[in-house]
Amino acid sequence: MTETSQAAACPNDSSSASSQKAGVSLPLFPLGQVLATPGALELLQTYQLSPLSFIQRHVVGDWGDICAEDRQVNADALQYGSRLMSAYAITPTETLWIITEADRSCTTLLLPQEY
Repeated sequence: MTETSQAAACPNDSSSASSQKAGVSLPLFPLGQVLATPGALELLQTYQLSPLSFIQRHVVGDWGDICAEDRQVNADALQYGSRLMSAYAITPTETLWIITEADRSCTTLLLPQEY
């Protein structure tokens, strides 16, 4: 993630940009209980991908393959405490979503069709 996109996702967090330079990424929010749907687990297993790598990206504000409008929604959610969402393209036709609830009680890995 570049400093520019980090700044867009986290406009009030100057420490994140300096942490990124040092190669250290600090969590921006609590994950709560981490859950995964059967479909998400099957997708990750099929492509031998670790769920942890996607969770780590999500919690530091690397929202993956979402549009600019959704990035702004996430930036606002960090400030005001609403739901956070990331989307990661696994293949051209398969995407992994990660959603952290507004109350930060849980974070779920799921497929779009399981929403």
